[in-house]
Amino acid sequence: MRRFFSIVLVCAAAVAIVAAQSLPIGNALKPFIKVNAPLVALTHVRVIDGTGAPSRPDQTIVIKDGAIAAVGPSASTPAPEGATVIDGTGKSVMPGIVMVHEHLYYPTGANPGIYGTFGVSFLRLYLAGGVTTMRTGGNLDGFLDLNLKQRAERGEIAAPAIDATAPYLNGPNTFLQMYSLKDEADARRHVNYWADAGATSFKAYMQITRAELGAAIEEAHKRKLKVTGHLCSVTYAEAAALGIDNLEHGFAAATDFVAGKQPDVCPGQGQGQSTIAALDPNGAPFKALVKTLIEKNVALTSTLTVFETFTPGRPLPPGMDVFVPQLRDPFVERHQAAASGGAKPSIYTTLFPKMMALELAFARAGGMLLAGTDPTGGGGVVPGYSNQRQLELLVEAGFTPVEAIRIGTLNGARYLGRDSRVGSIAVGKQADLVLVTGDPSTTIADVRNVDTVFRQGVGFDPAALIKSVAGRVGLW
Repeated sequence: MRRFFSIVLVCAAAVAIVAAQSLPIGNALKPFIKVNAPLVALTHVRVIDGTGAPSRPDQTIVIKDGAIAAVGPSASTPAPEGATVIDGTGKSVMPGIVMVHEHLYYPTGANPGIYGTFGVSFLRLYLAGGVTTMRTGGNLDGFLDLNLKQRAERGEIAAPAIDATAPYLNGPNTFLQMYSLKDEADARRHVNYWADAGATSFKAYMQITRAELGAAIEEAHKRKLKVTGHLCSVTYAEAAALGIDNLEHGFAAATDFVAGKQPDVCPGQGQGQSTIAALDPNGAPFKALVKTLIEKNVALTSTLTVFETFTPGRPLPPGMDVFVPQLRDPFVERHQAAASGGAKPSIYTTLFPKMMALELAFARAGGMLLAGTDPTGGGGVVPGYSNQRQLELLVEAGFTPVEAIRIGTLNGARYLGRDSRVGSIAVGKQADLVLVTGDPSTTIADVRNVDTVFRQGVGFDPAALIKSVAGRVGLW
């Protein structure tokens, strides 16, 4: 009877699978592969399915040809004949992490405003941390993100699946690596050029005008592509009215509450953040903005990791040892100085916990909260490690562990339109899974204990991925 039950599940999966297939394996991937078999059974694991439902102990997951073929209690779901069996006693399986504010660049410190691009090493770290799908939430290198997306799809590099964002949509600015739009017609040309080149997302930035943003959104939506924004010149309410799909950094970039704000003019990040630090989560102005965003179906991305690096008294970010000394040491020195009380008072002491409270209030009101990490700022946000840390910070903000995991998996997949394939654990879905030691559904820090990362059914060794770049991130 048990055998029959397993066969039925596998057959049902064959009907339900939507374009699932095993990951192509190029020679460059082979040193990092831990499991590569057409039929795999993960037995006696705790399943955290990504929907926010309670975890289920002692389960078996069957992976067949890159897809989830069966999920059920181990007592009634035996491993199929010929399967590679992995005993998961004491381990948990959660969906591969789906995060939407990732970058393939990082501050170098060599010149203010100049960022170095480290695509290959960063992608290995993302994958090692359990990230199986990511959106690059901003692009300073033109074709790098797009080309790496294609190589990841072909199995030529060890990487998550990539939703590749085009170069920023911004007005006149001082960034040496960023284009300045001339007008709304230029915004339309920008969107269409990069969409033709293969970009699948767009991001507006701090000096864009309402007319340019509206034009960009209109062109992107014609092509069924989405637009997010780290805004300042345009308020959140204005962007929602224009049809923007997503806003970055929770409410930290909102300038809706700046007194006397001029249309299409950025009053400065500091001024905007001061109003957010003083904002009452239970006050009518904030609730009115939340209502607007929810009615307009605007998602918010939480990027608590980058703001933690600005906040005195917070722990040293994990994973700094992967960087070359020129990137690691300056940040560590600044962090130690802030921890010893040598730094001047910081607005982030107030802003950081307020950001947490506002994001929790938004989600509790029914808003769609996504997760990302943003490896920018002054450094300290390390791909892979920071994605795990983001889930921990969501729990610190007041979410339960399974809620935090849902934000970092299924919510991201739904926003990207990939939830029929990834983001949760269900029969027929792509086998993008993370096997961890421990139980993140009760102790979220266990997300750091990654044993194996499955991408399209192929199991990657996080230790091998990290070892391949350790101490050299910043060179390539």
